[in-house]
Formats: sequence, structure tokens, C-alpha cells
Amino acid sequence: MDRASRSASDYRIIRNVTVVGSVVDALLALGKLTGGIAAQSQALIADGIHSVSDLATDFLVILAARHSSHEADSEHPYGHGRIQAIATALLAVSLAAIALGIAWDALSRLRGLGELMAPGWLAVAVAAISVVAKEAVYQYTIRVSRKLESNLLQANAWHSRTDALSSLIVIAGVLGVMLGFPWADAIGAVGVAVIILYAAFKIGREAFDELIDTGLDPNTLTLMRETILSVPGVIDVHELRTRRMGSQLLADMHIHVNPLISVSEGHHIGDRVMLVLGEKFKALTDIVVHIDPEDDFEMSNPEELPLRSDIEQAVRKTLAATDVGAWLLQTGDFSLVLHYIGGAVTAEVIISLPSAESRKVMESESTALAKTIVEKTPLSAVRILYQG
Repeated sequence: MDRASRSASDYRIIRNVTVVGSVVDALLALGKLTGGIAAQSQALIADGIHSVSDLATDFLVILAARHSSHEADSEHPYGHGRIQAIATALLAVSLAAIALGIAWDALSRLRGLGELMAPGWLAVAVAAISVVAKEAVYQYTIRVSRKLESNLLQANAWHSRTDALSSLIVIAGVLGVMLGFPWADAIGAVGVAVIILYAAFKIGREAFDELIDTGLDPNTLTLMRETILSVPGVIDVHELRTRRMGSQLLADMHIHVNPLISVSEGHHIGDRVMLVLGEKFKALTDIVVHIDPEDDFEMSNPEELPLRSDIEQAVRKTLAATDVGAWLLQTGDFSLVLHYIGGAVTAEVIISLPSAESRKVMESESTALAKTIVEKTPLSAVRILYQG
């Protein structure tokens, strides 16, 4: 699947999952606010406001997924996937804010600065429904996020879980008061805040890693290397670089192939590498393969080696200066296959002659002619071939 198709497919899935969550959030917000007013529970009312805030994050997720699914253009040649990373970072910040708010409220109650929750079975029932519903949304969303490898959806899943955890705090607080332990919910709330804060840090770090082009983990890179090396014709792979763009992966690499094969064969090997990687790693939507005739670290500075035009001119000049070469230029022509290997240039001089008799004459002169070309041109070795 190409990048555009993958982006469009991911957007539809993320949108559908988030719409389900937003419907649940809307119903829970209405139920909590109504139940909180009826039960005179400020904690449940506050929890209802939390559910309303989840609706805002749902909207942010859909908006980010929609814009990140837009196809690449001249201004954004790699697409718009980074929008998801930015939105994920914002969700991580909001998670951290929620965690700090829960902790502050809990510590305030422990110090006697806040009101203790009033007991009431209606508040417990509404909060219990919220726990079950939001945990179900979390499990559904987190499962899809892992399938898509979407940090954005993972962050929103944790928003659903924070709502479930905050409802648990409401239940603990109400039951604690009913059992004579008014501080029980505050102690639990601090623990919940720590869990949420850790999740916010983890999600935020992953978003930050994506924004600064952090590569994939070593185990995945090792598996990629093994996959590349399994392709026939690949001698080695180096400079393997990866990065994440939303739920998609990008990779570029250098593969070492036989230096004497044709350009088209080297390109075909590169195509096979891209095909095998795409089948093994479904999230890979952009793969760039650079073909090397030798290890880059062993290659000479390209400025030190002559260009084809200079070599052709030198060979033609050398041929014209010899009797057999001058005859060759009048009778036929030649072409060069150049090999830039090991800091030197070698060549196959392919001579085209019109008749078998002329080729027979030239074959007897091949050794001497090749030696002369090596002496008079930048070529370090020459092999002369003939064709009709």
C-alpha cells in the first residue's frame, strides 16, 4: 500500500474509532452532570466536566488525523504525518495537566482545604457505569492504535482511561466517606495521578522523538538488516536510516552490490529490496535505496577521478595517434563501459567493426592497443571487446 492510500485508510479507521469514543463521552458527560446535580455530588459534576474535555480531545484527534492524511504536495513532499506528532504532544501535555490537577485536588482534601465528597449511591452507580464504559473505549482504542502503530490514537486511548480512573476516585471517595475513611479517595487519587503522569511522559517522549527524527529501536533495525541481506545480489547494507511520520515509517539505505553488474540489474536489486521490506514491515510507505558498487568508506573522492567525457576524449586521441587506432576510427567506432572501483577507473572498450575480416585484424592487435590506452589515458586497466 502506497503512502497516500495508507494515510487515507488510517484516517478512516482513526475517525471511526474516535467517533465511537466521542458518542460515549457525550452520553457520559450528560449522565454525570445530571447525576451529580441530582445526588448533590460536586465530585461527579467535576468528573462530568472531565468527560466534556474528552470531547474536545476527540475533536482534536479527528482534526489532526484528517489533515495528516492529506497527500504530499510541493511544500510538503513527505506528506503531513507530523501533524499527528504535534497533536500527540498536545494530548500528552493535557494528560499531564489532568494528572497534576487530580494530585492537587487530592492533596488539598488531605490538608482539609477542599470539601469532602458527600456519600450517595446514585453517584456510585453513575461513576461505576462510567468506569466500565470508558475502560471499554480504552481497550477498543488502544487495540486499534497498536494495529496502526498510531501514537495519536494511543494518547487518546489514555485520555479515556484517565476518565475511567477519575470515576474510580469518585467511587472510592463516596465509599470511603460511607465507611468512615474520608481520606481514602485522596490517597488513591495521588497514585492515579502518578500513573497518568507517567503515561503522559511516555506518550510525550514518543511524540518528541518523532519530531526530531529519532530512528527505530535496535531490534527492528537488526531485523531490517537481515531482511535486506536476504535479497539475492545484496552484498552488504550500510547507512540504514529510519524515521517515523505519524503511523507510517520511512527508511533509506545504501546497499553494496557487485560493481561489474549493469545499472539496470543494480536497480532491479534495489526494487527487490523495497518489495521485500514493504512486505515484511507494513508501516513502511517510503523506501529509498542507494546502490553502491563498493563500500562508501572505501570509495575515493569523486573529484579525484576523471569524468566519462574526459576519458572518451583521451581514448579517442590515443587511438588517433596509432596506425591501427586511426584505421579503427575510420572503419568503425567504439564505446566505453567504465568501472569506478577502488579509487581507479577501468574500462571495457567495445569496438564495433563492419566485417569479420576487420575484427580478425583488430583481435591480433588487442593486447598492444590495450597497453597503449592504459599508458596514455587515466584508465588503470582496459579490456577490449569486439562486436559486429
